[in-house]
Amino acid sequence: MIVNEQKLHTLLNKQNDCAVYYFYSTEEYHLRKASEQILQKLTRQTGEESTVVEGPVPNMEEVILAAGTISFFGTKRVVELPFVQPSAFSDKELKEFCELIKSTENAVFVITTLVPDEKARSGKRLQTFAKEMEQIGLSVEIAPLGSTELVQFVVEKANRLDTQIEMGPAKALIERCGTDLYLLEAEIQKLAAASNYTTITAQLISEMAVRNVEADVFDMVRLVQAGGKTQAFQRLEQLLQQQNEPIAIAAALTGSYVDIYRVKLAQTVRKNYTHVHKDFGYKGSDWRLKKSSEAAARLKLEQLEEILNILTELDTQLKSTPTDKGILLQAALASMIQAGGKR
Repeated sequence: MIVNEQKLHTLLNKQNDCAVYYFYSTEEYHLRKASEQILQKLTRQTGEESTVVEGPVPNMEEVILAAGTISFFGTKRVVELPFVQPSAFSDKELKEFCELIKSTENAVFVITTLVPDEKARSGKRLQTFAKEMEQIGLSVEIAPLGSTELVQFVVEKANRLDTQIEMGPAKALIERCGTDLYLLEAEIQKLAAASNYTTITAQLISEMAVRNVEADVFDMVRLVQAGGKTQAFQRLEQLLQQQNEPIAIAAALTGSYVDIYRVKLAQTVRKNYTHVHKDFGYKGSDWRLKKSSEAAARLKLEQLEEILNILTELDTQLKSTPTDKGILLQAALASMIQAGGKR
């Protein structure tokens, strides 16, 4: 079963008397929130604090000890198994692990798996484990937030702090900070306090919100495409003055253009960025690819291929020549502006 965060919250409020609660997702934030919600509920029901047995392959003896102990209150034990990785088990170990959970009558298990990529998501052992857990309890995949849901996430988090934020500033915050949900939540808390819990404005975001390297680099990409040579070089200079490593800047540039190139290829066969998100196994929100689709619409494949060749050469130079790395970045940026301006 695949659910979003809102549906999962409703589902967990209604769910009772499960032997196991299994959650897997590409987003660690969702896993922690889901396990916290159900653990709080189980604690209220049983009076028991959970016993934690760490993964990725939990020690079987520790699991047996935690699950088999008779509760002082006569209720079931609560056993938390965070970040279990079914792919790290052998087939024999996974079978024994499933049998242990199924045969235990004196405990409730809360199990999570952080899925690193699409390949792992469709992996045989993960799917086998999910199906086995579904036979005895609740087994759900928590879907990452889409671009619209990401904006709603920002708005709702602010509202819970009795603070308002309009859709425009919410989008601006995401573009500035990126799509990491922990970072966004922390920034909303900071900005809400700074607004005295009134309204988070675009100006406040501009003045106070953190800006990650990827966001700055993507802004530089936008300026490159628009032919804003002066502004693009100013943004690069800011990144270097902030002590960002030139190799990290180049890597972020390459990542941005690879995203744009993939979306452009998809557009040629009448597919959109959501297909790219799925087909290439991206983690988390598709917000980045949505912005890439806007950029892709203004560039030709030949231009993107030329820019990627420039970035490949830049990577080689940064790692192999004694030339000042800032100068190498500036030269590559000039070449990219020229390539992006061709029609």
